[in-house]
Amino acid sequence: MKAVLIDKFGGPEVLRIGEAERPTPGKGQVLVAVAATSVNRPDIVQREGKYPPPKGESEVLGLEVAGTIQALGAGVDRWSVGDRVMGLVGGGGYAEYAVAYADHLMRIPESMSFEEAACICEAYITAYLNVFMLGGLEDGDGVLLHGGGGGVNTAAIQLCRTLRPDAKVLVTASPGKLERIESLGTDQVIDYRSQDFAAEVQRFTDGRGVEVILDHIGAAYLASNMKSLAVGGRLVIIGVTSGIKAELNLALMMVKRQQIIGSVLRSRPVPEKAAIVAEFSRQVLPLLVERKVVPLIHKVYGLDDAPQAHRELEASAHFGKIVLSLA
Repeated sequence: MKAVLIDKFGGPEVLRIGEAERPTPGKGQVLVAVAATSVNRPDIVQREGKYPPPKGESEVLGLEVAGTIQALGAGVDRWSVGDRVMGLVGGGGYAEYAVAYADHLMRIPESMSFEEAACICEAYITAYLNVFMLGGLEDGDGVLLHGGGGGVNTAAIQLCRTLRPDAKVLVTASPGKLERIESLGTDQVIDYRSQDFAAEVQRFTDGRGVEVILDHIGAAYLASNMKSLAVGGRLVIIGVTSGIKAELNLALMMVKRQQIIGSVLRSRPVPEKAAIVAEFSRQVLPLLVERKVVPLIHKVYGLDDAPQAHRELEASAHFGKIVLSLA
């Protein structure tokens, strides 16, 4: 089968199209003919040799797929060959065929294209898991989202506006994306290059701070994030692009009863992922069916153009998701 392969770690130029062995679904798995997948930040980190796939997962990049079921593994009775599905995979999305656990899949709504479906699982499930399931965002709360126009961040904005319409949504972004972020219905957009986001959060909330912060920056933002948190607030860290070590005032965190939550999705046990997908299906999938939430696609590339898609993501030139189409 056709796939994007890596012979050595490095920049986008190491990605090449080649032939790989077609996978076989095991117990509880299905084989998906991939129509589309998406490019996510972890793909870049894996390409650089810093994020190996979990044991037993494909070495091929790609954490989500949209396509049709081609074969069923032992014990699978909830799906049929030909079903249109979208789902999480531990690896293997950048290929014509990928194996997925049956419980990590959702049916693609009739109103949704494969390209749109390829945007859902990694970004929208990540946003829902961390802002709502772990962060516990409620109506009336304030939430600070770092990440500007990235896929997870734009998904989080959409979900906050739809699921918690009375929440106050604050977002940090680069100057070129401020107006587009504001158009999604945010309450405050902060230019992180020229403004102190902690000071802006305090000003906007009259010194209270926000109840939830979603952060993928890590070390460089820790002190300012803690200043931005309200009493009892939750900081959910999903990435460490600025580093992994930082100092923390534990006494102040204790006094303010704040929580720091570390979170990943890819390496969770299979049953945990299944439970998350099931909860997402109950709470968010109906919004996608009704198109109350519509995936934001920045650009669709062919599989052969994976290197250019990676360059665009690395340059942070995108707004929404970058998709690879195999159609």
